[in-house]
Order: sequence, then C-alpha cells, then structure tokens
Amino acid sequence: MQTSPSSAQSKHRALIIGGSLAGLFTGNMLRSIGWNVDIYERSRHDLDSRGGGIVLQPDVVEVFRRSVASLAGGELGVASRYRTVLRPDGTVQSKQFAPQVQTSWSLIYTTLKQAFGEAHYHCGKVLARVEQNAGARTVTAFFDDGSSETGDLLIGADGGNSTVRAQIWPQEQPSYAGYLAWRGLVPEDEMPPVARETLRGDFGFANNRGSHILGYLVPGLDNDLRPGHRLYNWVWYRVASDDEIAGIMTDRDGRQRGYAIPEGLLARKWIAHLGREARALLPPAFREIVEATAEPFAQAIRDLASDNMVAGRVIILGDAAAIPRPHTAASTSKAAANALALAEELERSPDDIEAALARWEPAQVRYGKFLKRQGVETGEYLLFHRVHALSQA
Repeated sequence: MQTSPSSAQSKHRALIIGGSLAGLFTGNMLRSIGWNVDIYERSRHDLDSRGGGIVLQPDVVEVFRRSVASLAGGELGVASRYRTVLRPDGTVQSKQFAPQVQTSWSLIYTTLKQAFGEAHYHCGKVLARVEQNAGARTVTAFFDDGSSETGDLLIGADGGNSTVRAQIWPQEQPSYAGYLAWRGLVPEDEMPPVARETLRGDFGFANNRGSHILGYLVPGLDNDLRPGHRLYNWVWYRVASDDEIAGIMTDRDGRQRGYAIPEGLLARKWIAHLGREARALLPPAFREIVEATAEPFAQAIRDLASDNMVAGRVIILGDAAAIPRPHTAASTSKAAANALALAEELERSPDDIEAALARWEPAQVRYGKFLKRQGVETGEYLLFHRVHALSQA
C-alpha cells in the first residue's frame, strides 16, 4: 500500500458518500495526490459479494497501480482464452482466440478497501442531506444519526439510487430497459460434465429469442485463484414486463427490493421459473450451469446518463451519475475512469478546485452518454433484434 500524505501536509478534505467500488476508487486516487479523505457507507457491515464477475479493464488496473503496491501472486483475476458462441442445440457457432482477464467484485473491493484502510472508512452512515456554504467554499454532509462532516468537496459515489443525485438533480432518474439479468455462481469443482467440458476456461455466449447468456470463471471464495477453487459466473439477459419485474423483485419474504435481488433472497417460484426457461431456451452446457446454481440472483437493467455531474463543491460519479448496461462491460471501469480523471484535474490545479471540476465534468458527462448509447444499441440488438441509430439516446 502506498503511504498517503499526512493530514498536516494536505490542505483539502473530501467527503465520499458510498463505500463501494466507485467510492474506493475515488478515495484511493485522492489520497494518492495528497487529499485527506473520509468515506461514509450506509451499510453497517462490510459490503458482501460472493464474487459477481467483472471484465477487467485498463482503468481499473491503473487505479490498482497507483494505489496498491502489491497483490498476492500479482494476479487480479482469471484469464480466459477463447470467445465461444454456442447455438441453442449446443453446437459451436464460432470460436475466436481472444484472451482476456475476468475478475470479481469481491477481489476489487477487498483489495482497495485494504489499501484505503479502516481509520477513515465509516460504516452505518446514512446521508440525510447536503448543504453548501458558497462563501466559505465548503460543503457539509448531514447524517441521519445527527452527526455532520464538513469538507472542501463532497463526492456522491452512492450508486444508481444515489441520495446525493436525488437532492441535487431530482429530475435525473434511471429508467427500466425492458429486460433483466439473471445471475449465478457455481463452484468450479461442481460444474456439471457438459458445462465443464464446453465452457471452462473460455468466455462463453449463447443467443435465443429474447435471450442472451454469457459466462466465465472468476476468483473463488476469499478471492481464491487456484484452479478447481474458482467460481463460474453466468449472466442471462431475459425480457420481462413491468409487472414481471415487480414480481421478480419481491423477495422470498415478501419485501419489494426495487431493482436488484441479492443472492439467497430470490423467491422459490422464480427459481423454478428460471429452470423451466433454461430447459426451453439454453444450449445444454448453459442449461446445466443454470440448473446447478443453488441461489441465483437478479438485477433489472436500467439506463441513466446525467446531464450534470458538478454543482458547486458537490459532484457525482460512477453509477450515481451514469448507469451503462452490462453489455458495455464498463460500469466498474467507468467509475475508475471518473476517479482517475478527477485526481488528475485536482492535482493540475490544487488551489483552484472550481477550475478543476469545470475541466473534469464535460468529458465525464460525454463518456456517460456514449456508454448509454452503446449499451442501448447492444441491448436492442441482442434482446430484441432491432438495429437502428440511437444518437439521441
């Protein structure tokens, strides 16, 4: 871990709302340029994921390079060799040599959180409101426990349902795209025979009517990268009406979850539904994987690309500002890119935060809109077989 400058050496303090990946990317990057940083996470406990898959992108690697001196074994994920597309009957439609690395949410989170440290990472802090003092050029976060904190910059890194965005830009709301992603993880040593022979080691895909599935290996429990100890991660996109989504997002205890059902909470009737659809639509290898998944989970696909990301000394980034569809493989890398660019601009003019933010915002807004267009076009083609220009999306 790099040594961050002491408080005495730094003039500026950042308050980061949200302690997931976007918050940790930003916290580590601002530390690297000499800022004092505190992260405030609403959850009372460490955020948890068994290892949902992420395609590793250069911006994420660059944040690691700047904020994490070393990694155990020097590896960030699991390499795949080929991109293999299967027909519905299981025969190979195409197989192309395309090596890349897939990692997990858990590995990125735990490594960056260790780099940031515990002293300035505060759990159980639910943001109530934000107030700015234009004259003093400060911003204050008020929390629902009655406490408050003041800094030079407040960063909303609090995800797609951002409290910061809702206060500053209430008109900016995500919209449902008309389909969802079913997801699941299967231990590598429990992969069924056809799935193991067909899918292990490759980045696999299969398409059908209103259906697109993909899968690859990711680090296992406790970020284990040893062969046989990894997890097979699959993502299956399926069309779903508004009524169907409302039903799917009601968990097994009857609680409405909004737009994501965590692992272990999907209602049993939807697990049975998933099995029926797998038998009807998927090639044998992917069908086996879906049926071997003990606790599938789900997320509704949503679109958001905010027109603004800066208001005085308050900014938003990551999914709080723009939610690219997963087809872009860019949600995590976009958050890293936002953080890298922010640190670069603040370091360029350390005594003029407003000028730094004015330079930072336009390119980040354009990037979010570009990813939205790219994701919408890809989703329209894969799920609905529609091809048209969406330059106004």
